[in-house]
Amino acid sequence: MTKDKIATILSDIALLLELKGEGPFKIRAYENAARTILLLDEDLAELVRKKRLGNIKGIGKALEQKITELITTGQLRFYEDLKSQFPPGLFDLLRIPGLGAKKVRALYETLGITSVGELEYACKENRLVGLPGFGPKTQENILKGIDYCKLNADKHLLHEAGAVAYDILSRLKECPAIQEVSIAGSLRRQKEVIKDIDMLAASDEPDAVMDFFVSLPGIEHITGKGGTKASVRLKGGFGADLRVVTKARYPYALHHFTGSKEHNTKMRHIAKSQGLKLNEYGLWRLEDDSLIPCSSEAEIFARLGMEYIPPELREDMGEIESALEGNIPDLVRLTDLKGIMHVHTRYSDGSNTIAELVREAKRQGYSYIGISDHSRSAFYARGLSEDDIKRQHDEIDDLNEKNKDFFIFKGIEADILPDGSLDYDDRVLERFDFVIASVHSQFKMDAGSMTGRILAALSNPYTTILGHPTGRLLLSRDGYGVDMDKIFEKAREKGVFIEINANPHRLDLDWRYVKKAKEMGIKLVICPDAHSLSEISNTVFGVAMARKGWCEKDDIINCLEADLLTARLKRGKE
Repeated sequence: MTKDKIATILSDIALLLELKGEGPFKIRAYENAARTILLLDEDLAELVRKKRLGNIKGIGKALEQKITELITTGQLRFYEDLKSQFPPGLFDLLRIPGLGAKKVRALYETLGITSVGELEYACKENRLVGLPGFGPKTQENILKGIDYCKLNADKHLLHEAGAVAYDILSRLKECPAIQEVSIAGSLRRQKEVIKDIDMLAASDEPDAVMDFFVSLPGIEHITGKGGTKASVRLKGGFGADLRVVTKARYPYALHHFTGSKEHNTKMRHIAKSQGLKLNEYGLWRLEDDSLIPCSSEAEIFARLGMEYIPPELREDMGEIESALEGNIPDLVRLTDLKGIMHVHTRYSDGSNTIAELVREAKRQGYSYIGISDHSRSAFYARGLSEDDIKRQHDEIDDLNEKNKDFFIFKGIEADILPDGSLDYDDRVLERFDFVIASVHSQFKMDAGSMTGRILAALSNPYTTILGHPTGRLLLSRDGYGVDMDKIFEKAREKGVFIEINANPHRLDLDWRYVKKAKEMGIKLVICPDAHSLSEISNTVFGVAMARKGWCEKDDIINCLEADLLTARLKRGKE
């Protein structure tokens, strides 16, 4: 059983205990254990085998026994017994934004509501307004939350869909009947949210490929199977389609099934204007309907007088016009990044020491790291006191002295308080090499107030980076209301960098805004927002968003070498 699955079960137990009305201490123990397990870099099975699980902070004897039972048997009787006490539909209610366990419990006990459908009906019948702790506004927000859930049904985050798709891809490459195979669709374009997984294969034996595909492990049921296309439903709720074409048709089909729809429509218009026809079957001359042979996507673009357009850009946002003019940017690559910023340690809510993070960053090929733990107002994340800051800076100085080939920048993720001030006074802020200013509270301020709040923070001379600028959590929470045009103008005026937060649950700044920021000349920084060693690798998703936003390495400040970044940060402070 994977760490993710165990962490999910522990989180579910915490919710079930809250539904039962158990005490907060017991509930928090399971919540903390879930986070600890998720951020753990050691192998759980090995810890259980060596009986070292109980040595981990926050894992007491009772939790050790339960996790051991999960690892050794794949099940947990305590969890199953808890689940049996409640209708399964209650968990669907908990997915509605703003509806926590206490409110779900109240709805269940007072109105007998056990499903989303029953809740929607009750809201429309105005039955919630008289309940203690509810009211007209709460009822209205619940209806909005239900609509939000409907809108995002069957959607998945980029990293989740990618993990499933690349596993399928690696298995398909073992099929002897397949000549070429690729991921297509929105996943190939690196969209932040994916609906279905699209794949394309080239083969002269489509029946053999279809049979191989539908027999792969992890398939719950086959939803369709023909001579050249099969559709399946995978465990975890993913839908996946595989199309099979001949090798000669493969380049045209790959372009077509990569999309986007808008990109394809404009490409067909470009072809038609040149006396050609482009579709999934080929590129043809209209005058005699003869095929123009192309052995790759690059050749298709070349035949149309265009530069090759990377899949990430195929959204009909000017890429076709740029390709015709020969102005496609040389998009930033993961290997262009020299270091990473926005990394949390055990000083706040991270799970690793600075030394451990340095070793992992070096292993991944970086030459510097920017430590930025939470500031003191983030009590939920053990924000740093002034004494903590001094201890951390002393430790960083010591490590920098020992690591001549690697540099650690001293940073902080300072909360933007409701009035727009930062969490420390200037006397403290001036000690840091960089300051990430982020909103972590009071997300429901009106757009004008939130915009003013962030503008004030950007005007603080110590603000270096604006962290996760819109506060969105993909498929969970929309960003707060904010006027991004005004934010960008102020950031450009003050020389503040904008973060592309690479946490796959955030991917904030949105790639559409990334493109706009680049066009305004604002520099960006790709940050993993890492709380553990494994999360350093989140950086790749931030690079994907930067590429979708047309960024080259000169647009990203952590593509600078450490000495150049040091000079840039000093110049910013001055």
